[in-house]
Amino acid sequence: MSIAYFNGEYLPLDEVRISPLDRGFLFGDSVYEVIPSYAGEFFLLPEHLERLRRSLEAIRIPDPFAPGEWTALLKDLLARNADPATPDLGIYLQVTRGVAPRDHAFPADAQPTVLAMANPIRPLPEAVRVEGVAAVTAEDRRWERCDIKATTLLANVLNRQDAMERGAVEAVLLRDGKLTEGAASNVFVVLDGRVITPPLDASVLPGITRWRVLELARELGYPVEERGISADELARAREIWLTSSTREILPVTRLDDRAVGAGRPGPAWQAVHAAYQAAKPGAQVSEPMQSGGAA
Repeated sequence: MSIAYFNGEYLPLDEVRISPLDRGFLFGDSVYEVIPSYAGEFFLLPEHLERLRRSLEAIRIPDPFAPGEWTALLKDLLARNADPATPDLGIYLQVTRGVAPRDHAFPADAQPTVLAMANPIRPLPEAVRVEGVAAVTAEDRRWERCDIKATTLLANVLNRQDAMERGAVEAVLLRDGKLTEGAASNVFVVLDGRVITPPLDASVLPGITRWRVLELARELGYPVEERGISADELARAREIWLTSSTREILPVTRLDDRAVGAGRPGPAWQAVHAAYQAAKPGAQVSEPMQSGGAA
């Protein structure tokens, strides 16, 4: 059983007890982060903590810790979950507004609830590297502040479940005929030799892996664009990628039961994926994947 951090204590995950009056449970009044680590070392931790700070600020929850305190807490949690059999771990971190009598308005004196727990990051199956994955398109019916990494994810859950029932790993979302993102990922396309992803606005989560992939693509010499992508451009893309912190960069080779490009992972994905592996702590050569990961 993994060790979790809960409101100042480290204890076995199955011993964590959350109040039924916690606003994260009652209202989804909370935010979260998923932070990858490789061989016992965090990857892009400052960027994840900065996004956590922005999410907390956006929904007006006081940040329980300073950046240095967060770092010390999470490194301690990582050390307590060290296991040679699972050297790569993702830390799930959630902060709620706290426990208070049920009322929609903010309580005057609630203290934030903090939970952090570790999950193994599994190697990417060889079949995915060779064959890619399938995705389906769906209407984006989420709320209008998807830039906040909030735990209110019911629309995402329903989209992902629909994708799974259709034999796909992800739902690629469209709003008003434009690509936004995946149910639990950012989305890239390669079109006319350019690496393109939707621009950051309220409909797109500012993914940390998204940011790193953009940097790597530029370093490799690919023309990069952050702009709107139409449904027609999505259908014509030579490559489509899904990015998230624990699934990294997945190549989509089938979209709505039609081949993407040549129907196998493309050359731009191969190059950016290899560069991403080389950038990880310890220059890991295994490609992690975790079912149900977050952007």
